[in-house]
Parts: sequence; structure tokens; C-alpha cells
Amino acid sequence: MGTALAELTMPQISPLAGEPIERADAERLAGVLKALADPARLRLLSLIQSAPEGEACVCDLTAPLGLSQPTVSHHLRILTEAGLLEREKRGVWAYYRLVPSAIATIADLLTPPRKRATKKTR
Repeated sequence: MGTALAELTMPQISPLAGEPIERADAERLAGVLKALADPARLRLLSLIQSAPEGEACVCDLTAPLGLSQPTVSHHLRILTEAGLLEREKRGVWAYYRLVPSAIATIADLLTPPRKRATKKTR
């Protein structure tokens, strides 16, 4: 579900592509960036990515962050709704892993296109 959500919410054109981005696309991208723009959420992404299996449950994340379980769950929900994490329920625990395609899409959208080397022929 996370991957589909990321594809639906990400604009097709970068704000740095050299042409104006549509308002709706700008709003969708801003929503994803807002989800990223929190120190606890950035730490969550790095903790999950660096976990041995590339996934973690809330129980693994509360101590390293020094936050309560409800607060960590809140941040994980925001990241999941933004399409940056996938959630899989196993028994009483939910495990989270990054959606690599969503992270790559954000990186691509925020990377200015490389200037092409142009040869002038006279």
C-alpha cells in the first residue's frame, strides 16, 4: 500500500525542472516534505533503514528515540501516510520498512537536472 500511495501523491515534474510545477503537485510534494521535516521522523527513517532486516517495530524504536510508544506510533503513521514507509502487521506488532521508490522519487524531484554539455558548431 505504501508504494501505491507514494506514486499517487508524488508529482510527475520536479519544481527544479525548469518549468512551473502545478499547484496540486506542489501541495502533494510539500505534504511529503512536511512529513520528513521533523527530527524524530528523520531519525525513525534512519533507524529503520539501518536495522538488521531493514525493518523495525515500534518496540524497537521507542528506546533509541527516547519517546513514548504512542508518540513513536504517531510519527510512524505520518511517515506511512506520506508513502515513505510500509507497515506490516504481525500478531500484536506492526513492522515498518522504507519504501525505496518513494525515497528515490523525492531525491529525483529535488535534484536539479544536470546541465547538458552543449557543443557549438560554427
